[in-house]
Amino acid sequence: MDEKKRILSGIQPSGALTLGNYVGALRNWVELQKSDEYDCYFMLADMHTITVRQLAKDFRKNAIDLLALFLACGLDPEKSPIFFQSHVPAHAQLGWVLTCNTYMGEISRMSQLKDKSQKHEGNIYAGLFTYPSLMAADILLYQADLVPVGADQNQHLELTRDLANRFNNAYSETFKVPEGYIPKIGARVMSLQDPTQKMSKSDPNENSYILMLDSPDAVVRKIKRAVTDSGSEVKRGEGKEGVENLMSIYCAVSGKTMEETEAEFLGKGYGDFKTAVAEAVVETLKPIQARYNELMANKDYLEQVYRNGAEVASRTAMKTLSKVYRKVGFIQP
Repeated sequence: MDEKKRILSGIQPSGALTLGNYVGALRNWVELQKSDEYDCYFMLADMHTITVRQLAKDFRKNAIDLLALFLACGLDPEKSPIFFQSHVPAHAQLGWVLTCNTYMGEISRMSQLKDKSQKHEGNIYAGLFTYPSLMAADILLYQADLVPVGADQNQHLELTRDLANRFNNAYSETFKVPEGYIPKIGARVMSLQDPTQKMSKSDPNENSYILMLDSPDAVVRKIKRAVTDSGSEVKRGEGKEGVENLMSIYCAVSGKTMEETEAEFLGKGYGDFKTAVAEAVVETLKPIQARYNELMANKDYLEQVYRNGAEVASRTAMKTLSKVYRKVGFIQP
């Protein structure tokens, strides 16, 4: 029997999750976990979140909210460890070793560094510069074969691959060189108000995104206000980015193809289409929200999940870290 491929996935607990996070990440993680082909690790990347200063009370609430949403979406802690990054010290330890093997120019070229520096001009810390090497450590610690990434994360994956090869060449074979895993549909949900931009909770216009915990009324209102175009046909084409974004969302939550969606709404206008999209999104989020509320009422269980997850993740991570420490020449404790 072939050995399972290992996958590491993570999200920062920096605030409420959007429908884009669900469609582009969490939903796909659940399917990966169900597969017999993969051995999955799911991380709440809280160490990355503090590259921008957080209010401690809000930060802790966001972290527990995210854990509950992981579980509410269907991730099973009995099958895969679900853990906070900060609970596994090996992340910071390997992160420093990899920082010492990363060139300044490699990080300077990161497009996300430029974007985040512009957004947080008065709040730029060194961690904002060095976090890509910590991200590489996250992946390489677990000897991941595959990393689910959005298109905007490709630079980070390439740096991770470069660092793995650089370390392997300098110190002998140590790390697996990971590959990216990008879902074919729904991987990138765009803003409802500007479909040329990715859906983001940091957008100042709340009508541009749907939160996973939005009420049905809020979902309907936001989708009805979504931009389309001057035409009326529900189909893909040049200048129809808004319609195509809504079609992508509809396909992602209904399981239908783009072709089936075009056929379903042939001869119908945007009003009927937006109503159908809103209803499909509401029905998708309803059981997730119900399970989330149940989990938030059982904090003891949530604590058990993250403690057990950290214990399992630490065992795997320490195997890699011990090997790295020995190879760079640290005296073993």
